[in-house]
Amino acid sequence: MTNAPENKDFDWIKIFNGVALLLCACCLAIIAISLRPVSEWATNQNICVEQEIAKSQAPISWGVRKCNGRSKVYQVK
Repeated sequence: MTNAPENKDFDWIKIFNGVALLLCACCLAIIAISLRPVSEWATNQNICVEQEIAKSQAPISWGVRKCNGRSKVYQVK
């Protein structure tokens, strides 16, 4: 029986690719965490618009303006 010689060389390209993929995954996780407040704001805006439309039977554009605090600017006199 012959024993195969053990290869102790590192494959630097595979190591570099693994580190690069790990770094990319960490960056994407940081971006996802930093976008959480925007997600919460968008959810609150959707709830506000739905309530304004149901309350006043107005079009969606009016509900959006009302929830953004701009309804007085667009009032028709």
